[in-house]
Amino acid sequence: MSEYGRQKVEIGGREVELLVPLEKYLSAGMHIGTHICTAYMRRFVYRVRSDGLYILDIRKTDERLRVAAKFLSRFEPSKIAAVAVRQYGQKPVQKFCTYLGCKALTGRILPGTFTNPSLEWYIEPDVIVVTDPRADSQAIDEAGRMGIPVVALADTDNRIENIDLVIPVNNKGRRSLALTYWILTREILRLQGKLGPDQDLPEPPEAFEYRARRRR
Repeated sequence: MSEYGRQKVEIGGREVELLVPLEKYLSAGMHIGTHICTAYMRRFVYRVRSDGLYILDIRKTDERLRVAAKFLSRFEPSKIAAVAVRQYGQKPVQKFCTYLGCKALTGRILPGTFTNPSLEWYIEPDVIVVTDPRADSQAIDEAGRMGIPVVALADTDNRIENIDLVIPVNNKGRRSLALTYWILTREILRLQGKLGPDQDLPEPPEAFEYRARRRR
C-alpha cells in the first residue's frame, strides 16, 4: 500500500477520508497559516494558537483539493496555465505542468500576458492556477478582466478578489507547496484515467520541492 494512499481518520469527532494520510499533511506544514486572517479565510480556520497563529482545517484543505482537481480535470491540459512568481512555488508549478501538459508561468508575469494578443508572450488559457494571490496579483487581475476562471492556493492572510475557487493551504512553505501540487497532479491524472484510482505518481512529493543550489 502506498504511504500516500487515502486514509480514514477521526477528526473533530467524525470520521473522514483524506486523500493522503493526516501525518503527511501535518509534516508538510500544510495547515500552518499566518498571524493574520482575512474575513473570507476565517471559514477555513480550525483554531488559533496561543501565539496568535491561525491553523487551517485540513479537512477543508482536503475537500477543496478534491473540488479543484475535479474542476481542472475537465479542461484541455494545454489550456491550463499555472502561475508562481515566488521562488518556492516555481518548481512545484513546473512539475505540475510537466505531468499534465499545461503551461507553466514562473517568475515575473509580464503585463499583457492574458490581455494583449499583439504581444509575443500572449497566451489564451481557459483557466489559471495561482500559487499566491498576493505575489501573483498581475495574473489574477488580467484573468479577471478577460473572464478567465482562477483557482488559487490561499493562506489565511490572502484576499480573494477575482478568485473563483480557493484551496486553503500554507502557500509559503516549500514542503507544503510541493505536497499540494503533487496531490493536485495525482488527482487530476486519476480523474482523467491516466493513473489508476489507487496509483501514485512515479515520483514522490519531494521531487516537486524547491531546493536551493549549493554554492561551490
